[in-house]
Amino acid sequence: MKIAVCVKQVPDSWAEKKMANGLLDRASVDAVLNDLDEYAVEEALRIVEANSASGEVGEASGHSVTIISMGPERATEALRKALSMGADDAILISDAALSGSDALATSLVLAEVIKKGSYDLVICGTESTDARMSVVPAMLAERLGVAQLTFAGKVKVDPAAATVEIDRVTEFGTETMNAKFPVVLSVIEKINEPRYPSFKGIMAAKKKVITTMSLADAGVAASDVGSSAAWSTVKDALPRPARTAGIKVTDEGEGGSKLVDFLVEKRLA
Repeated sequence: MKIAVCVKQVPDSWAEKKMANGLLDRASVDAVLNDLDEYAVEEALRIVEANSASGEVGEASGHSVTIISMGPERATEALRKALSMGADDAILISDAALSGSDALATSLVLAEVIKKGSYDLVICGTESTDARMSVVPAMLAERLGVAQLTFAGKVKVDPAAATVEIDRVTEFGTETMNAKFPVVLSVIEKINEPRYPSFKGIMAAKKKVITTMSLADAGVAASDVGSSAAWSTVKDALPRPARTAGIKVTDEGEGGSKLVDFLVEKRLA
C-alpha cells in the first residue's frame, strides 16, 4: 500500500503577518509545518502500523508513506518535520513560477505529481492555517478522477480488499462512508494526537530522501500557475487596527443600566 500525504509550510500562527503586493509576505516570518497537516501525517503512519505485521513503519512493513509539498526551498524544513515523525521519503515541487499560485494551481501541480506515484491513498489535513479554504482535497479528487472521503473523524483501511471506510463528521452528526482505492482522504484535527518526533526519528530524517521537482519535472506549464493564472487576486489589504483600551464601568448602583445602554448603543441588544 502506497500512501501520499500532502502538506504545506505556512507562517507560524503566532507571527505578525503582512501583505506585500497582494501576496502574503512569507519570507519575513517564521515558517512551520501546517498544524492541521500533522494529523494527516499521523493518520498515515497509524494506518501503516495497523496493517503491518511488525506494527512498524518503513520498508519492512510492505507499505510506504511519502510526503508531498509545493513551495520554496525552505519548505524542506517542514518536510523534515514530517519525516522525523516516521514518513519514508518526501517530494518538494519548487519553482519560481509558482509564486502567487491559488488553490486551483496548487491542486493541478500536486495532482500531476501524485499521478506519477500511483498511490492507493492520498491524505490531507482539512485546510491550511494561512488560507483556511478547505478545497484542495476535493480539487485533487476531481483532477485525479478518484473518490473523495472528506472530514474523517475515524478511518479504517483494508488493504486486502482495497477499501477505506470513514466516519465523516458534519454539522448534523456523523455518517459512515466507504470507497475503493485509490482515494483522496481528508482528516479533522480530532482524529488523533500527532506524535512528537523522537531523537532517533530526527536523526533518521536527516538521511531520508527529499526529491526536488521543478514545474517541468511535474509536467505543468508555467503559464498555468502563479499570480498571472490565479482566478482571484488581493487588490488591497490593511493592517488590523490596534486594540483599544475599552470602557471601564464603576458600579455605584447603576452598573446594570450602563451595561444595557452600552449594548443598545452597539446594537447588541
